[in-house]
Amino acid sequence: MKILLLSVGKTSNDYIKDEFLSYSKRLSHYIDFKSIEVSSINNTKNLSTYELKRKEGKSIIKILLSNDHVVLLDEKGVNLNSIDFSKKIQKYMLHSYKRIVFIIGGPFGFSDEIYDLCNDTLSLSKMTFSHQMVRLFFIEQIYRAFTIINNEKYHHQ
Repeated sequence: MKILLLSVGKTSNDYIKDEFLSYSKRLSHYIDFKSIEVSSINNTKNLSTYELKRKEGKSIIKILLSNDHVVLLDEKGVNLNSIDFSKKIQKYMLHSYKRIVFIIGGPFGFSDEIYDLCNDTLSLSKMTFSHQMVRLFFIEQIYRAFTIINNEKYHHQ
């Protein structure tokens, strides 16, 4: 199984980039992990929110494969604690999905086309975070899930 974290927009904060890279390296011990940043749409002043989400959606769809298991990080998604998230990762592994794609959308969320393609939705919190911070929070949770699955001492109960 492979995990792809697909996110709209670039990360400009060096601290977040460095920490994200650190967790990416740690994850490589457990799984084939890759992250792709889809460029934000330029010249958005004349675009409606609907049009912006559709354009971002088209960029996302270009990266997806027909057999991907697509999970959106969305404020309307299911809230899981870290243990339950690790169980969800285990279920994905048992289903023998070739690639799990977690997607972090742009500031206005996802287009209807992306919602139609998704298999699951997860929420990290009822609070709102910057998209840059969400990347770091989420990769840490993926790493935490694998340490829980492997009974390692990273997660404390």
